[in-house]
Amino acid sequence: MIRLLLVDDLVIFRAGLAALISLEPDIEVVGEASNGEEAILFAETLRPDVILMDVRMPICNGVEATKVIHQKFPWIRIMVLTTFDEDEYICQSLQNGALGYILKSTPSQQLATTIRSLDRGFGQLDPAIALKVFSRIPKQTTTQSSALAVLENLNPNEIEILRRIGQGKNNREIALDLHLTEGTVKNYVTNILTCLNLRDRLQIALWVSHNLGDTIDS
Repeated sequence: MIRLLLVDDLVIFRAGLAALISLEPDIEVVGEASNGEEAILFAETLRPDVILMDVRMPICNGVEATKVIHQKFPWIRIMVLTTFDEDEYICQSLQNGALGYILKSTPSQQLATTIRSLDRGFGQLDPAIALKVFSRIPKQTTTQSSALAVLENLNPNEIEILRRIGQGKNNREIALDLHLTEGTVKNYVTNILTCLNLRDRLQIALWVSHNLGDTIDS
């Protein structure tokens, strides 16, 4: 059962969403928060698997709440669900640890599928949001030949970490897979970002998908 926390300051929207999602046999809404401050508290007390987080809220917004929750509980998957598609919200949310960003216009059935994917560790972006994120990936890394050339600057551990980020795994899961400390993984990720000239781990995942496909699995 996927334990879900809903965070939105609109009570009517929250209640309607909770009612729809509760129809799914494998998803349980364990709590509802009306602002980021409550979201941080509920994340600690309820320990949900997934959080659907709005961005514009009173007291503490979703961007800041995402940062705090991700730092304290990095295993909780956070998905931004909002009506706002401004670049600033997108970039800050993803940099702060959100695993994806979708709009409230997403059909409820598709939203349920997204929650399941998120619980398995796969990032999700609304198509319109994905275009914005892809546009920020440096153009010099858009061909497979140049992408493979970049891999030559990475050591074997970094290549393994790159592959696992492409699979949607977080630092803790990667550390367990490769028998490394989380601190070591974090250092490797920093070097990968530098080598690929990217900003955050979601861009790494998109870079892997866009440039390498199955190549990196070989």
